[in-house]
Amino acid sequence: MTSARLSIALFAAFTFGSSVSDAEQVRPNILLVVADDLGWSDVGWHQGFAKTPHMDKLVREGIELDQHYVQPVCTPTRTALMSGRYPGRFGPHTLAPSNLRAMPLGTVTLASALKSIGYATYQTGKWHLGSKPQWGPNAFGFDHGYGTLTGAADPWTHKYRRGPLEDTWHRDGKLFHEQGNATELVAAEAVRRIEEKKSPWFVYVPFHAVHTPVDAPAQYKKLYDGVAFHDDPAKQDSRLRMAAMVSQLDAKIGEFVAAIERTGVRNDTLIIFTSDNGGIESLKNAYVGDVGDSPLNSENDPLRGQKATLYEGGTRVCAFANWPGKLAPRKHAQPMHVVDWFPTIAELVGYKPVKDLSWDGRSQWAALNAAATTEEPRAIYIAAKGGQSVRLGDWKLIAATKRKPELYNIASDPYETTDLASSQPGKVAELEKLRTEFRVDDLDKLPADLEGEHK
Repeated sequence: MTSARLSIALFAAFTFGSSVSDAEQVRPNILLVVADDLGWSDVGWHQGFAKTPHMDKLVREGIELDQHYVQPVCTPTRTALMSGRYPGRFGPHTLAPSNLRAMPLGTVTLASALKSIGYATYQTGKWHLGSKPQWGPNAFGFDHGYGTLTGAADPWTHKYRRGPLEDTWHRDGKLFHEQGNATELVAAEAVRRIEEKKSPWFVYVPFHAVHTPVDAPAQYKKLYDGVAFHDDPAKQDSRLRMAAMVSQLDAKIGEFVAAIERTGVRNDTLIIFTSDNGGIESLKNAYVGDVGDSPLNSENDPLRGQKATLYEGGTRVCAFANWPGKLAPRKHAQPMHVVDWFPTIAELVGYKPVKDLSWDGRSQWAALNAAATTEEPRAIYIAAKGGQSVRLGDWKLIAATKRKPELYNIASDPYETTDLASSQPGKVAELEKLRTEFRVDDLDKLPADLEGEHK
C-alpha cells in the first residue's frame, strides 16, 4: 500500500472505530455557503476593495481558515466537497468545469449521509455536478434542490450559455422561469428553509455570486457612491459591479444569520463558508443576458495566480467556520482541503459509513475545536487539467505537463516568488513520489455511461 493511501486507511480505521453513542452525539444544524470565484483580496477581512461587514463579524467571532485549499475550478471543488474524495477519482471530466454527471448515481454524499441520520437536506443555488435534471441535487441526497443545474447563469435572465442547456433554472429537477435577481432568490430560498425549523437541518448554499456575469441590484452599487476604482470608465464600471456583488453576497449571509437567530438556534448551528476557487481578474461574459464584460474583476493579491492555476491565488481561498460556544475565535493556520469537510462533519454528527467510502479527506474536527495537539503534516493533492500540486508541511510542488516542476516553501515564501526546485532536488523527488502515488487512484477514462453525452 502506498504511503498516501496508508495514511487514509489509518484515518478510516480510526473513524469507523469511533464509539460515540447516538444519545451523546451533538447534531447541530449546518449552514454551508460556497461563494463562486471569490478572490483572496475581494473581502474586508483581507483588506480588500469590497465591503463585507457581516462576514467580517463571523470571521472575528469564529475561526478564520487561513490555509483552506480547494481545486482551481468549480466542478472539481464541488465534487470533493460532496464526496470527501479528490475529484479525479471519478474520471477526467471532474478535473474541469463540466456539465456531465460528476459522480455515479448512488455515490454516498455529504447530503445523503446527513439525510440517513435524520437531517432535512436542502440545496439552493448553483449545482454544477450534472446539468441534466436526473443528475440534480435530488439524485444525490437532497430533499429539495433549487437554482441552476449548470455552472453559471445570468443574474437577471437565469440563463446559461446559448445551446441545449440555456434554460437551467429549476426546482427539484423541474425547469421553470422565474423573475428576480438570482442571488436574492437563492438567498430567500435558504431563509425559507431555515425558518421551516426542521432541525437538524443541512442547508447548502452554493451561490452564483460572484461568478460572471457580474452584476447586482442598484442598492448594493450605492454602497460605493464616490469610490474611484479606476480612471478607465469600463474598468470603473466593472469593478463597481464586482464590489456590489460581493457586498450583496455578504448581505445575504447576514440575512441567514438573522434567520438563524430568529428561530432560536444560533448556538446550535455550525456555519461554514468557502469559495470554490480563487478569483479571476478579468473576463468576457459568454452568458445569455445584457450584463457587460468584466475587464477589472477580482483580486487575489498578494497571492500569486488566479482561478484555473495551481498557484496559491487559484487554490487557497477565503474561508471560515463559526459556531458560538463551540469554536473559539482565532486564525487557524493548519492547511486543510475542501475534501476534509465530509469526514469532519461525519465525525461531528456521528455518521458512520456502512462501508469504506475511500475518503481522501481527513476529519479536522479535533483541530478546529482546539482539542488536538499539533499533528504530523499531511499531504494535500490538487489535480487539474494539465498538472497537479502536492503540499506537504511547508513545501509545495507544482508539476505541469509541459513545464519543469516548481518548488516553493510556503512558510517562508507564501507568495511563491522563488522557485527552489533546482536547489532542492531531494525535496522535489520526495514530493514527486507522493504525486505519483496519489495519481494512481485517478481515473484516466470517462465512465462508459457518459460517453457521447453533451459536455
